[in-house]
Amino acid sequence: MTDTPDHDRSAPSPEPARDTVLVLAGGNALGAYHAGGYEMLQARGIEPGWIVGASIGAVTAAIIAGNPPERRTARLHEFWGEATQHTGPSATDLLKPRQYYNALHALLTLAWGRPNIFRHRLPGLWSALPWVPNDVALFDHSPLLGTLERLVDFERLNRGDIRVTIGCVDVTTGEEVYIDTAHQTVRPEHVLASTAIIPAFAPVEVDGRLLCDAGYTSNLPLDPVFATEPPRDLLCVALDLFGLQAPRPASLDAVLERANDLIFASAGRRAIAGLEREYALRQRLDPHGPAVTLMHLVYRAEADQLAAKSFDFSPSSIRDRWQAGTRDAARGADWLAGQAPTERRFTYARL
Repeated sequence: MTDTPDHDRSAPSPEPARDTVLVLAGGNALGAYHAGGYEMLQARGIEPGWIVGASIGAVTAAIIAGNPPERRTARLHEFWGEATQHTGPSATDLLKPRQYYNALHALLTLAWGRPNIFRHRLPGLWSALPWVPNDVALFDHSPLLGTLERLVDFERLNRGDIRVTIGCVDVTTGEEVYIDTAHQTVRPEHVLASTAIIPAFAPVEVDGRLLCDAGYTSNLPLDPVFATEPPRDLLCVALDLFGLQAPRPASLDAVLERANDLIFASAGRRAIAGLEREYALRQRLDPHGPAVTLMHLVYRAEADQLAAKSFDFSPSSIRDRWQAGTRDAARGADWLAGQAPTERRFTYARL
């Protein structure tokens, strides 16, 4: 009879102490923040088993889950390198010149589009004229399909190494629709539909339903994560692209930017407030149930960012957003590492 070795190579590795979910909000050009955030999270060993994304968050989710770990950051660099308007970085950090620089790039985007994401559509805006046929969008974002098919291995994405959930809205019913690899096959057109923010981009018909971007209803798609109680402890890292807090606006553009931020950030605030109420009740009914940590990282736009920041693909802005994501994710990883054990079932940190 042979001795049993101390370490059985065939034995399954122990499961992690908790599940990790990454939630990625929408925001078009602001999505470079997601890429920098994921790059740092991966470097710190925080890898999600599930990614929920809306709009540009859905694109990021597809690129991450549709590539092996060692190629994910390179693919994100490739996507954002193609999206960037290569006109040269800003030559100054002075506020007013940088604002004009950013505004010019937003205008260039609206005038010429971005080849890997969207282009002009006819009749588009011209349909407002009385003798021109009607249209439903300003831009054609079908070029994104080719980009997704080139950068994402959808067979890998649907294999289940990372669960992926893509958020959309049914245009005719207003119902939020989630395509989840745990139950369905995610296809490129699902991701395209998730980026169809109307009226900029046309809604996409998929399997008989007309779908569009969920930004106006749930830009930070937390609902799928908490639709049912997690079976065990959960870390949810939410990367948000619009913040509720900002300095008092002092110009018309700042007021427009503030209005835009409030539209896209308010649903997330209400969802988090609901989770705090729900888990206060769970704490009373079952204090020893699975615990949730929600780490909320929010992109804070600098003063040079304008109301049209979602269409600003300038080299300096893309660089700054990527670096902001890296910086904030590093701070979040440090916060997680310093967390002491707690008896609370819900811990929320907005960083």
